[in-house]
Amino acid sequence: MSRLSALLYGIVAYTVFLLSFLYAIGFVAGIGVPRTLDEGPTGPLAVALAIDLLLLGLFALQHSGMARPAFKRWWTRYVPAPVERSTYVLASSLVLALLFWQWRTLPLPIWQVDYEPARWALYALAAIGWLLVLTGTFVIDHFDLFGLRQVWSYARGRGPEADAPFVTRAYYRIVRHPLMLGFLIAFWSTPDMSAGHLLFALMTTGYILIAVRFLEERDLVARYGDTYRVYQHDVPMLLPWRFARGQGTPSAGCPLRHAGGSERMPH
Repeated sequence: MSRLSALLYGIVAYTVFLLSFLYAIGFVAGIGVPRTLDEGPTGPLAVALAIDLLLLGLFALQHSGMARPAFKRWWTRYVPAPVERSTYVLASSLVLALLFWQWRTLPLPIWQVDYEPARWALYALAAIGWLLVLTGTFVIDHFDLFGLRQVWSYARGRGPEADAPFVTRAYYRIVRHPLMLGFLIAFWSTPDMSAGHLLFALMTTGYILIAVRFLEERDLVARYGDTYRVYQHDVPMLLPWRFARGQGTPSAGCPLRHAGGSERMPH
């Protein structure tokens, strides 16, 4: 692949990601987009439930499977290394687009908050969740996370850059996976919880907990050994119930950038 082609490919992949991320906000919040968790095609309960579970399972399989080191070692035999990350980002965005398109609504109400100040408080909390996701990508390396740094370096004729040092940054002093915490806040903070929204929130929560604990962190321990084990001991995974002990505690900010996995949800 030529340098210019790789750069253009990376820009297209990033643009598709950006559009899918913005659409995801409207899709979950139920505002500003033609199809949302509660506005779109429906069908018999069993059929709608099966389709939604299939879509969520497909995203989980693609998102975690393509991020595993073993898959990437195999994948880069066929995909040029400079665009490997962009290809992952593009694939994740397209699977998300499929979910947005084919999601079947389950309109049965689970809860509804009518008190206006409480409704706005929940909307504000959801916005904080999305803001945490977005800003969290810049706390690490936003452009590396979504493949732009790699294709830019390749376009300039530079080889792969050395790994960044393992350091503590901002949110990563409080929880090991702030991006995932942001998603959880955004998914659950709604004044109008339907059965479809509840299904989405439950399944994505389960996926995040399993993928982070048994896939993402397993890869990080394999890569960084005792350094990451100390970090696991000192900093909680998702819930900021305690702060890190000590100033020298390593952060997930840098390793997550290199190890891949659920923290990289385009998202």
